[in-house]
Amino acid sequence: MQKTVAIHTLGCKLNYSESSAITRLMENDGFVRKDFNELADVYVINTCSVTDNADKECRQLVRRIQRKAPESMVVVMGCYAQLKPKEIGAIDGVDLVLGAGEKFNITHHLKHLTKGDATKICSCDIEEVNDFTSSFSVKERTRSFLKVQDGCDYNCSFCTIPLARGKSRSDSIQNIISNVKELANSGIQEIVLTGINLGDYLTPTLSTSGEGDSAEIATKKGRDLYSLIQTLDNIDGIERYRISSIEPNLLTNEIIEFVANSKKFMPHFHIPLQSGSNKILGLMRRRYRKELYAERVKLIKKLMPHCAIGADVIVGFPGETDAEFKETFDFIHSLDISYLHVFTYSERENTHALNLEQVIPVSIRNTRNKILRNLSYQKLQYFTNQHTGEKRKVLFEGYNKNNMMEGFTDNYIKITAPYHAKWVNEIIEWKI
Repeated sequence: MQKTVAIHTLGCKLNYSESSAITRLMENDGFVRKDFNELADVYVINTCSVTDNADKECRQLVRRIQRKAPESMVVVMGCYAQLKPKEIGAIDGVDLVLGAGEKFNITHHLKHLTKGDATKICSCDIEEVNDFTSSFSVKERTRSFLKVQDGCDYNCSFCTIPLARGKSRSDSIQNIISNVKELANSGIQEIVLTGINLGDYLTPTLSTSGEGDSAEIATKKGRDLYSLIQTLDNIDGIERYRISSIEPNLLTNEIIEFVANSKKFMPHFHIPLQSGSNKILGLMRRRYRKELYAERVKLIKKLMPHCAIGADVIVGFPGETDAEFKETFDFIHSLDISYLHVFTYSERENTHALNLEQVIPVSIRNTRNKILRNLSYQKLQYFTNQHTGEKRKVLFEGYNKNNMMEGFTDNYIKITAPYHAKWVNEIIEWKI
C-alpha cells in the first residue's frame, strides 16, 4: 500500500515554498499527500525558530500527533531542527530530526527508519551548508512563493537565522526562469519572490577560462536582484510578481523606479524597520538608520502614491526605554505606510542581544505590542479608505469559506466577495 504524508509549515513564506517542494519530492517517491488534520503514515513539521512561540507550537503539534496517531512517523525539520536538534530529539514521539543540509533527503532517511527505532538526528555544522535547492509552492493557492535566495551574512544581534540557514547563496537566473515557466504552465498567475535576505540576491555569471572547451569559472561580479526582476518582467505567462520582505539598505532607487514603471511587479513592498530609534537600531546591529528608511518610503510614495508598504517591528528589545518606544511609535505614525507585523522580542540562545543590559519586563513588551498592533489597524484602515470607490484588479483565490472567497488587489488590499467558481485564479476588475 502507498504510504501517506501530511506536512505542516510554521513561519515564513520561504518555509512554505520548501514545504511544497518537499511534498512534491515525496509524492514522486510514491507518497500520497494528506491534510494535516487527517490520519497519515508520516507527519512532517517544517519549523521556524524566530520566536519562542514557534518552538512551543512545534512541541504542541508533536503532542497532538501522538494523541491522534501514535503509530505514525513524526519528522521535524527546518530552522528549529537545525538550531536545537537534541532538544527536538528528546520530545516523545519524534522519530526523525533533519537539519538544514538534510531536509531535502527526507525520503532516503525514511526508507531506513522504522517506528520504534531510536530517534534519528541528522544535523550538521551550518558552515558546511553551501548548496542551494530550488523551491516553489504550487497547488496550495493561486499565488506561488518562489525561493530565489537562502541564508544570510548579516549578524543582527537578536537573530538566529544565520545559525539556522547558513551563508547567503542564490539560485541562478537560468534555474529561476525555468521554475517561472513551469509555474506559468501550471496556471499560476502571481509569483512572490522570497528569500531569507532577498535584497542580497546575487547569482554568479559564468565565463570561459580558456583552459579547455568545457572549463568555466564563476566571476566575482554576479547579477543582482535588479537584474533578476528585469529579466522576469519579460517572461510571458505570469501576470503578477511581488517582492517579499527586503532590507531598506538593499532596496535601491533602481528597484523602486523599476517597480513603479512595471506592469507585472505589483505596487507593494514589505520593508523591515524593527525600530524607529537609531539607538536601538545600533544595538540591534541593523545596517541602516531611520532616516534612510524614511527616504525609501518617501520615494516609493512619490512614484506610487497607491503603493502598499508593510513593515516589521520588534518591541521590548533590551535597552528600549519608554522614550525609545515613543520615538518608534511617533516615527511609524509619521510614515505613510500601510500595515505592521509586530513581534515581541524573545531571548534566543547564541545571540549577542543576550549580553545587553536593561532587559524589558515581558508585561511591558506585551503592552507595547498591543499599542503598535492598534496603530497598524489604524494605518490599514486609513490606507484602505484612501482607495474606496476605486477600481483595482483583484486576483481571487480558490478557498471557499461559508460561500465567500478572498483575493488581493494589485496594491495588496484584501477583498472578500461571494464565492464564484469561475472567479477562482482570475484577475477581476473590482470596485473597492
